[in-house]
Amino acid sequence: MDKRFGSKVVDFTKTVYELCSIDPEIKNILSKAGFPDITKPGMIQTAGRFMTIPKGAAVKKINMELIKQTFIEHGYTIKEEGI
Repeated sequence: MDKRFGSKVVDFTKTVYELCSIDPEIKNILSKAGFPDITKPGMIQTAGRFMTIPKGAAVKKINMELIKQTFIEHGYTIKEEGI
């Protein structure tokens, strides 16, 4: 798990599969942030292999600021493309 300044980092450029493989807690946070289907068996192994959090938010029409805030509330720092 990548850590900066004592905080966990979630990299929005990685696939959901990659993120959950590194940090299984991410699956539960995504569920709370508006992706309840992520907890269904096989979801991470299928859609999660090509879906990033921003792509999933666009498909599900979930506000990215809400997702970011949920991760921040759980002690994460957000890494996005170009940052």
